Amino acid sequence: MFPLLEDLWKNLPVVTKWYTTACVLTTLAVFLDLVNILDLYLNFELVGRGQVWRLFTNFFFYGKFGLGFIFHMVFLVRHSQLSEENSFRGRTADYLFMWIFGASILLFIDFMFWYTQIAANPLFLGPSLAFMVVYVWARRNPQVRMSFLGLFTFNAPYLPWVILGLEVLIDQGGSIFDVMGIAVGHLYYFLEDIYPRNTGRRFLKTPSILKQIFDAPPDVPIEVHQ
Repeated sequence: MFPLLEDLWKNLPVVTKWYTTACVLTTLAVFLDLVNILDLYLNFELVGRGQVWRLFTNFFFYGKFGLGFIFHMVFLVRHSQLSEENSFRGRTADYLFMWIFGASILLFIDFMFWYTQIAANPLFLGPSLAFMVVYVWARRNPQVRMSFLGLFTFNAPYLPWVILGLEVLIDQGGSIFDVMGIAVGHLYYFLEDIYPRNTGRRFLKTPSILKQIFDAPPDVPIEVHQ
């Protein structure tokens, strides 16, 4: 079993691999009582007091080991890998920027919930980020047919809503925070795909420093003078 997991881990593309690793290690650390969950959750009041790590750690915890954790990891890894190896193939920096963009918008929404008190702000935004990733993949693969437990089939763009409905059945209640992930995913899809297609202009641009770090420069032909 462990060699199989090792091979699976080695074959994952870089962003999917390291995010998944961070999530598993964080959950394991909580399970072994190496880390207190109270030190991970998002609390803007504590962030203002200098605990800035909470802006990051809240994305790495999906709950204790169990059905919910496995459910999120399976869907996240599968569709993140598909995106990174297909529509983002050779564009690791662009894919990482999508994650950074999504996480930033989710933090902003969460902050507005906390600041205005119009709704309870979530303590962990990882599931919302996973929904964003699944949504972007689904919208970019509209012709892919999928099956739900062999009961019915649907096109890929409906996948986030099927997952949301399944979570409603499992948890016996809906989650506005999963809808947050879908909304942020649609915002990215609109700005990255629809807006440039209709206007010829790009609103989102990956910072050059990310491209320098993660994207290999194109091969430059060497001229041989005789």
